[in-house]
Amino acid sequence: MFIVFLKFSGNKGQAGQFMDAHKAWLKRGFDDGVFLLAGSLEPGLGGGILAHNTSLPALQSRVNDDPFVAQDVVRAEIFEIDPARADDRLKFLLG
Repeated sequence: MFIVFLKFSGNKGQAGQFMDAHKAWLKRGFDDGVFLLAGSLEPGLGGGILAHNTSLPALQSRVNDDPFVAQDVVRAEIFEIDPARADDRLKFLLG
């Protein structure tokens, strides 16, 4: 499982220009069963994504396809988590 932080760069002002393409990219991630959750990093720092059912190289490639990343609107950081315990509602995340 992975947490992806998409932190705004100096090109934050260009976000509106690429927002529709970024939203389409997010939708593909959900439709492909890779993204579980996405939302904003507060206060206005960027966004975050919880991802699973993928490998680190595949996720890195997917993240690089995000128009926000490609246009340097955000800088991506990916952290891998090896879940050991989960609430019953999230047991599906355990290996």
